[in-house]
Amino acid sequence: MSTTTNAPAAITLIEAITQALAYEIRADDSVVVLGEDVGVNGGVFRATAGLHAQFGSDRIIDTPLDETTIAGLTVGMASQGMRPVAEAQFDGFMYPMVDFIVCHAARMRYRTRGRLTCPMVLRVPWGGGIRAPEHHSEANEAIFTNVPGLRVVMPSSPQRAYGMLLAAIREPDPVIFFEPKRIYRQYKEVVPDDGEALPLDVCYVLRDGTDVTLVTWGAQVKETLEAADKLAEEGISAEVIDVATLRPLDFDTIAESVSRTGRCVIVHEAPKTAGFGAEIAARLAEESMYDLVAPVERVTGYDTHIPLFRLEMKYLPSVERVVEAARRAMAAS
Repeated sequence: MSTTTNAPAAITLIEAITQALAYEIRADDSVVVLGEDVGVNGGVFRATAGLHAQFGSDRIIDTPLDETTIAGLTVGMASQGMRPVAEAQFDGFMYPMVDFIVCHAARMRYRTRGRLTCPMVLRVPWGGGIRAPEHHSEANEAIFTNVPGLRVVMPSSPQRAYGMLLAAIREPDPVIFFEPKRIYRQYKEVVPDDGEALPLDVCYVLRDGTDVTLVTWGAQVKETLEAADKLAEEGISAEVIDVATLRPLDFDTIAESVSRTGRCVIVHEAPKTAGFGAEIAARLAEESMYDLVAPVERVTGYDTHIPLFRLEMKYLPSVERVVEAARRAMAAS
C-alpha cells in the first residue's frame, strides 16, 4: 500500500521571500506590494513572480521608475493604516528615498507622540557578487543603522528570510529589509508556509565554539561558516553568529559568546571605515574589554567603490581572509 506525503519542497531564499509576501497578502487586507516592475514582470529578481496574477493590480502595484515617489507613497500609505511593502530594486537606488525614510518614516511615531506609526517594509536587494555595476552592488547597511526609529534586518537563509519578512511586515514601525542577492538562489531549505514569524532583534548562533567568535551577517554567513570548517581542521573551535537584525543590535548574544571564547572576528562586505563592524568592535571595547584576550579583528570590503566583476570577488571577504584573521586572534593571546 503506497502512501503520499505533503511535505513542503525545499526552496531558495528568493522563493521564501515570494512565499512570505503571498502569505501575508492573503492574511491581511492592508498589505500591498509596490515598486518598479514588481507586478506584471514579477520584479527584477522575480521576488514577486506570480503575485500580480494571483492578487491583482490593487495589491501588487507597478510604480513609475521613480524611487522618490515610491518612498513617498509608501510612507503615506503606512501612516494611514496600510502595511505597504516597497521594493528599492537595488541597494544603490535607495539614495533618492533617503529623505522620506529618514525625515518621515523613521520619525513618524516620535513626531506624533505615538498617535501615528509607520508600518512599512522597504525590501532592498543588497550586496555584490553578481557581476553587476557598482550602483547595483553596494553594501550600505551601516548608513541606516545610524537612524533612530528604523529597524535594519538582513536574513541569510531561506528559513530566516521567510520568518523575518513576516515579522517585518507585522511590525508597527518601519523596517529596512536587506536581501543578500548573491545567495538568492545559492541553496535551498525546507520552509513550511505556516505563517510562523521568526523573532527580530536577536542574533542567531549558527555554530557553537569555544576558541573564537565569528560575527557576520548577510551573504558573508556562507564564507564564515566555511571558514569555521577550515579552522576546525586545524583544531580551532569557532562559534558563528549571524547578527540578522543590525538595528536594534542584540549585543548580549555577541558579548556572551566573547566572554567564553575571548576572541572575536567580525566579517562584512561593506567598506571597513565606519562599517557596522566598527560599532560591534566599539561595544566590545566598552563592555567586554576584560573578556578579550586578543584584539578584535575585522575582515571587510575595502575603502573603495566595489569594482567591476573581474575584481569583485577579490573585494569581498573570502574564506581565506577570515581564517587568517582567526589565526591572528589565536596567536595574539
